[in-house]
Amino acid sequence: MAQTWQDVFITGNGDRAAPAEAEPGAERRGFFRRLRDNLSKSREALGGELRATFTGPLDDETWERLEEILIYADVGARTTAKVVERLEREAEEGSLTGGDDLERRLREMLAEVAKVGDDRIDVSHRPSVLLTVGVNGTGKTTTIGKMAWHLQREAGLSVIMAAADTYRAAAQEQLTEWASRAGCEIVRANPGSDPGAVVFDAIEAARARGHDVVIADTAGRLHTQVPLMDELAKVRRVIEKQMPGAPHETLLTVDATTGQNGLRQAKLFRETVDVTGIVLTKLDGTAKGGIALAIAEELELPVKLIGIGEGLDDLRPFDAEDFASALLSGD
Repeated sequence: MAQTWQDVFITGNGDRAAPAEAEPGAERRGFFRRLRDNLSKSREALGGELRATFTGPLDDETWERLEEILIYADVGARTTAKVVERLEREAEEGSLTGGDDLERRLREMLAEVAKVGDDRIDVSHRPSVLLTVGVNGTGKTTTIGKMAWHLQREAGLSVIMAAADTYRAAAQEQLTEWASRAGCEIVRANPGSDPGAVVFDAIEAARARGHDVVIADTAGRLHTQVPLMDELAKVRRVIEKQMPGAPHETLLTVDATTGQNGLRQAKLFRETVDVTGIVLTKLDGTAKGGIALAIAEELELPVKLIGIGEGLDDLRPFDAEDFASALLSGD
């Protein structure tokens, strides 16, 4: 599992990024503390019931209570059923004998559930094309800016942005501000311009100017708006035609505060484009942190990045063990 930015970026011939300085351990530990703090709403929502579950006998009431707790945290009915069934079976077999064992195995299982597919981001092509999709308000544009900053800082790769959200008012201005902040170039067009043409021009510019990565923004289309989803599929076809094999990653941003609605969004986007991974944002504002597990289990899509705030360092690679620990650890 990728734990640092050096782990998450695949560069060159499939190698991981090799920056001048490795990420300090203290920086990662600091992020874990912030993740734990920002998941406090989820943990507090679970806390009292979990404590009662871990201190009582392992009986039918335990399993019913645990099911309710996990569903409330938006782990999802299907995922919850699988986890609780395994725990109950292990208890019957004698490998779980009390609350401490139950807490340990629950933590391990939640981490296992979250480990799906390849959680790395492929930037080994020249140029590599990353397509970002998601509905309005999920933090997609902000995520692009932060990714660009980390690609340059951690992997030493030059980035150009494609402002292909040509419909939303101020979308291009917002992305331009992030391009300036991240120190990279941007290709934009007049409002209402063809999004596919903007991405086409950005890829051509990357080739001509020697940029390593193209990150394409797209309209924050509602997943229920079929014509807009069709247009997203068209943008992807334009990219594929211009550069066979691209986009090399299609990242869907999901707002954690939307809970199961975020899961439904992910299902529909996956039907339209070949989503390769999830960026789960706004974990600092929700009591429904279990949605990360539901997405991984039910859609078999890896959560590659998580966001816990507005700062550049508040976007990080998703670490399943850290996430499970932060979700369940007591105050």
